[in-house]
Amino acid sequence: MAKHKRSRDSDDTAVSPLCMGNLEGRVALVTGASGGIGRGIAIRLALQGAAVAVHYRTQAREAKSVVEEIRSTNGVASAFQADVTKQKQVEAMVARITAELGRPDILVNNAGVMWPADLATFNPAQFERMRATNVDGAINVIRAVVDGMKQARFGRIVNITSVAGIGTAFPGTTFYAATKAALAILTRRFALELGPLGITVNAVAPGYILVGMNVHGKKQKDIDAASKAVVPRTMMRRVGVAKDIAAAVAYLVSPEAG
Repeated sequence: MAKHKRSRDSDDTAVSPLCMGNLEGRVALVTGASGGIGRGIAIRLALQGAAVAVHYRTQAREAKSVVEEIRSTNGVASAFQADVTKQKQVEAMVARITAELGRPDILVNNAGVMWPADLATFNPAQFERMRATNVDGAINVIRAVVDGMKQARFGRIVNITSVAGIGTAFPGTTFYAATKAALAILTRRFALELGPLGITVNAVAPGYILVGMNVHGKKQKDIDAASKAVVPRTMMRRVGVAKDIAAAVAYLVSPEAG
């Protein structure tokens, strides 16, 4: 596949209000995009004109499904495999993306894992795996794309954190919350470091979203019970869906979010 054609200069800041949300000419890498929130984000960015690199670690079939859905609406997308905890794999993936779609100028760090635990059931190995993916993984991908963004003096980075990271969470998510809190702090520090170079760094902290780890492998009765417990505590009196998060990300990666 030929590289995605860029329709405007990388440092373009004069955007007509009529072009709100227009991502034509941009290349977006969405990690953990084979399902859940990542899938919703990838599809949304593609609908707005970005060429999307759909990252996955093990779910090749699901990633292919996302790509096919994007292409069915004349969007541009391809799937790319890597373990984000491995820096060399990430660098090789970004090289493949650049060769096929073009240099990524949008990055959404969505890949994440969670193992429930409390003080009594704390598992150091599981905590290390969460940290390696949720924190180190985001760092690895940012490092792999940031040089290209610096050269272009343009970049959009969005890290998907969690309300758990600010202290609001179900029991059993304490150690997961710690990894997301770390990512939130890194987001602020990277924003300070990269902002003067034309690169914005933001975070979106989802609450209870009815996809991904909140439903995968669970019985419907348990999903319904969790939803019933959450709804009265939400301001909008409903559970979240992937498109809620995708809409927030779409704004943060837009020209208007400079």
